[in-house]
Amino acid sequence: MIKKEFERKRKEKKQEKQKRRENRKKSNASKSFEDMIAYVDEFGNITDTPPEPQKKEKVMLESILISTPKKEEEEYIPLSGKVDFFNTNRGFGFIKKANSGEKYFFHINNAFASIEEGNTVTFDLERGKMGMNAVNIAILE
Repeated sequence: MIKKEFERKRKEKKQEKQKRRENRKKSNASKSFEDMIAYVDEFGNITDTPPEPQKKEKVMLESILISTPKKEEEEYIPLSGKVDFFNTNRGFGFIKKANSGEKYFFHINNAFASIEEGNTVTFDLERGKMGMNAVNIAILE
Protein backbone atom coordinates (compact mmCIF):
# COMPACT_ATOMS: atom_id res chain seq x y z
CA MET A 1 0.00 0.00 0.00
CA ILE A 2 2.73 2.49 0.93
CA LYS A 3 4.76 1.56 -2.15
CA LYS A 4 1.81 2.27 -4.44
CA GLU A 5 1.19 5.69 -2.84
CA PHE A 6 4.85 6.59 -3.11
CA GLU A 7 4.93 5.57 -6.79
CA ARG A 8 1.74 7.56 -7.51
CA LYS A 9 3.14 10.72 -5.85
CA ARG A 10 6.36 10.35 -7.81
CA LYS A 11 4.47 10.16 -11.10
CA GLU A 12 2.35 13.21 -10.18
CA LYS A 13 5.47 15.24 -9.40
CA LYS A 14 6.99 14.20 -12.69
CA GLN A 15 3.86 15.27 -14.61
CA GLU A 16 3.73 18.64 -12.78
CA LYS A 17 7.37 19.24 -13.60
CA GLN A 18 6.71 18.44 -17.28
CA LYS A 19 3.76 20.90 -17.34
CA ARG A 20 5.86 23.67 -15.80
CA ARG A 21 8.63 23.05 -18.35
CA GLU A 22 6.13 23.32 -21.22
CA ASN A 23 4.64 26.53 -19.80
CA ARG A 24 8.12 28.04 -19.50
CA LYS A 25 8.89 27.17 -23.12
CA LYS A 26 5.64 28.76 -24.29
CA SER A 27 6.21 31.98 -22.37
CA ASN A 28 9.83 32.31 -23.52
CA ALA A 29 8.98 31.54 -27.15
CA SER A 30 6.92 34.74 -27.38
CA LYS A 31 9.92 36.91 -26.42
CA SER A 32 12.15 38.04 -29.25
CA PHE A 33 15.89 38.47 -29.02
CA GLU A 34 15.53 42.28 -29.02
CA ASP A 35 13.21 42.07 -25.99
CA MET A 36 15.85 40.19 -24.03
CA ILE A 37 18.74 42.60 -24.68
CA ALA A 38 19.73 44.93 -21.83
CA TYR A 39 22.10 47.91 -21.99
CA VAL A 40 24.30 49.48 -19.34
CA ASP A 41 24.55 53.27 -19.25
CA GLU A 42 27.61 55.32 -18.23
CA PHE A 43 26.50 55.23 -14.58
CA GLY A 44 26.23 51.41 -14.48
CA ASN A 45 22.41 51.29 -14.56
CA ILE A 46 20.70 48.60 -16.65
CA THR A 47 18.26 50.00 -19.23
CA ASP A 48 16.15 48.78 -22.16
CA THR A 49 17.11 51.62 -24.48
CA PRO A 50 20.39 51.53 -26.38
CA PRO A 51 22.90 54.29 -25.62
CA GLU A 52 23.09 57.30 -27.90
CA PRO A 53 26.07 57.22 -30.25
CA GLN A 54 28.77 59.56 -29.03
CA LYS A 55 31.22 61.54 -31.08
CA LYS A 56 34.50 59.70 -31.31
CA GLU A 57 37.73 61.64 -31.09
CA LYS A 58 40.45 60.79 -33.54
CA VAL A 59 43.75 60.08 -31.86
CA MET A 60 46.98 60.62 -33.71
CA LEU A 61 49.31 57.65 -33.43
CA GLU A 62 52.27 59.95 -32.83
CA SER A 63 50.62 61.32 -29.67
CA ILE A 64 50.54 57.89 -27.98
CA LEU A 65 53.56 57.31 -25.76
CA ILE A 66 54.44 53.76 -24.86
CA SER A 67 56.76 53.87 -21.89
CA THR A 68 56.81 53.64 -18.15
CA PRO A 69 56.92 56.91 -16.25
CA LYS A 70 60.20 57.61 -14.53
CA LYS A 71 59.98 57.37 -10.81
CA GLU A 72 61.16 60.46 -9.03
CA GLU A 73 63.69 59.95 -6.30
CA GLU A 74 62.05 60.38 -2.93
CA GLU A 75 63.94 61.59 0.06
CA TYR A 76 64.23 58.70 2.49
CA ILE A 77 63.48 59.49 6.13
CA PRO A 78 63.76 56.59 8.60
CA LEU A 79 61.18 56.24 11.36
CA SER A 80 62.12 57.16 14.91
CA GLY A 81 61.03 55.88 18.27
CA LYS A 82 62.05 54.68 21.70
CA VAL A 83 62.86 51.16 22.89
CA ASP A 84 59.85 50.41 25.08
CA PHE A 85 60.82 46.90 26.14
CA PHE A 86 63.91 44.73 25.60
CA ASN A 87 64.61 41.22 26.92
CA THR A 88 68.38 40.70 26.88
CA ASN A 89 68.14 36.96 27.63
CA ARG A 90 65.89 36.16 24.68
CA GLY A 91 67.12 38.95 22.36
CA PHE A 92 63.87 40.64 21.38
CA GLY A 93 61.99 43.79 22.21
CA PHE A 94 59.49 46.42 21.13
CA ILE A 95 60.01 49.91 19.78
CA LYS A 96 57.33 52.53 20.36
CA LYS A 97 56.99 54.89 17.38
CA ALA A 98 57.47 58.54 18.35
CA ASN A 99 54.43 60.13 16.66
CA SER A 100 51.68 57.53 16.85
CA GLY A 101 52.65 55.37 19.80
CA GLU A 102 52.44 52.16 17.73
CA LYS A 103 54.69 49.33 18.90
CA TYR A 104 56.85 47.25 16.57
CA PHE A 105 58.63 44.00 17.35
CA PHE A 106 62.37 43.73 16.77
CA HIS A 107 65.04 41.07 17.21
CA ILE A 108 68.63 41.69 18.35
CA ASN A 109 69.86 40.51 14.91
CA ASN A 110 68.37 43.73 13.45
CA ALA A 111 69.94 46.03 16.07
CA PHE A 112 73.21 46.75 17.85
CA ALA A 113 74.14 44.53 20.78
CA SER A 114 74.40 47.57 23.06
CA ILE A 115 70.72 48.48 22.73
CA GLU A 116 68.81 49.05 26.00
CA GLU A 117 65.35 50.11 27.14
CA GLY A 118 64.82 53.85 26.82
CA ASN A 119 67.22 54.32 23.86
CA THR A 120 66.02 56.62 21.10
CA VAL A 121 66.42 54.82 17.78
CA THR A 122 65.74 55.11 14.07
CA PHE A 123 64.41 52.10 12.19
CA ASP A 124 62.75 50.78 9.05
CA LEU A 125 59.68 48.56 8.85
CA GLU A 126 59.42 45.14 7.26
CA ARG A 127 56.42 42.81 7.07
CA GLY A 128 56.92 39.71 9.21
CA LYS A 129 54.82 36.65 10.01
CA MET A 130 52.87 38.36 12.80
CA GLY A 131 52.85 41.95 11.49
CA MET A 132 55.29 44.76 10.94
CA ASN A 133 58.80 44.34 12.38
CA ALA A 134 61.46 46.97 13.00
CA VAL A 135 64.71 46.37 11.08
CA ASN A 136 67.92 48.34 10.40
CA ILE A 137 67.80 49.80 13.90
CA ALA A 138 70.33 52.51 14.74
CA ILE A 139 70.78 54.22 18.10
CA LEU A 140 70.55 58.04 18.17
CA GLU A 141 72.78 59.87 20.61
